[in-house]
Amino acid sequence: MEQLNRQIIGWANYFYLGPVSKAYRVVEEHTRGRLRHWLRAKPKRKGAGRKRYSDQFLHHTFGLTRLTQRTASFPWATS
Repeated sequence: MEQLNRQIIGWANYFYLGPVSKAYRVVEEHTRGRLRHWLRAKPKRKGAGRKRYSDQFLHHTFGLTRLTQRTASFPWATS
């Protein structure tokens, strides 16, 4: 998770100029979806990944970075 967060934050820092709120939401959704897919495949579990691994669970339990919270400090980032 540490490496994934570093990559996400590095990407966000590189592309932080301009209206990035929408892009950050898309990247967050994609990251959560891929992480859910990986977690379901890891122990070969079947079932709904969103119910088992909610957004809150991924962010609080695993410590996945929230890019959308970063835009609150960027006055130019909203759109």
